[in-house]
Amino acid sequence: MPVPRHHLVIPALCVAVLVTLGCVSAPQAPSGEPRRPAQTPATRAADRPDTDVDGTDTVEEFQADVEDARVLAEEYWKKEFDASGLTFRPVAELIPYQEDGEIECGGQALGRNNAAYCSAGDFIAYDIRWAFGAFRQIGDAFIFYLLGHEYAHAIQRRLRIQQQFTIEQELQADCMAGAYLGDLVKAGRLRLEDGDLEELAVGLDAVGDEPGQPWFAEGAHGTAKQRTRAFSNGYTRSLEPCNLS
Repeated sequence: MPVPRHHLVIPALCVAVLVTLGCVSAPQAPSGEPRRPAQTPATRAADRPDTDVDGTDTVEEFQADVEDARVLAEEYWKKEFDASGLTFRPVAELIPYQEDGEIECGGQALGRNNAAYCSAGDFIAYDIRWAFGAFRQIGDAFIFYLLGHEYAHAIQRRLRIQQQFTIEQELQADCMAGAYLGDLVKAGRLRLEDGDLEELAVGLDAVGDEPGQPWFAEGAHGTAKQRTRAFSNGYTRSLEPCNLS
């Protein structure tokens, strides 16, 4: 198991998801296998980042954080499922990709600057160049937020939770991601540095829907205030306010 070596910093980018290119779980599709890229090694994607960096966040650190985030998500949700008398099944795969159309879910291509949980094939896919660039610009908490949000969509699927509106599904996933991170911090699996919570609040404020976005629109995520409140509720109060039952 990974040691609690991570320092949380601001996750200031929106986590986009397949089908609507918003933070929405992909609908169930009859086919079970994603189309995979021919070559997607992290080192090939990460050696050409289009970002200014200080040289302290390496490809190896990125790869380690992706793996740690996956392991911790599996650990967290297995514990929660066990406590409820349920059988936990981990997400089948994490698939990095680099170009538009390299990964498909139910016949729909996943685009650049994106991450997704796809119920057809039960995998999480992510644009590795985008994720690595964000990791270097923002910090390792981005990876944990990214995996936490997408894993939340997988858990919704496992619990057969399907809200009427996209915004409800997304705010619940934000709450679940907050619970995942907050509970890991409380358990000593991750640790905070001074000012990280304030930076986190600023980052969440940046990922809300644009002004005028109808709340009932397909792909709506919620306003900055709604998303911040959902994440904070989960972070401070664990899964209780996420209404999983």
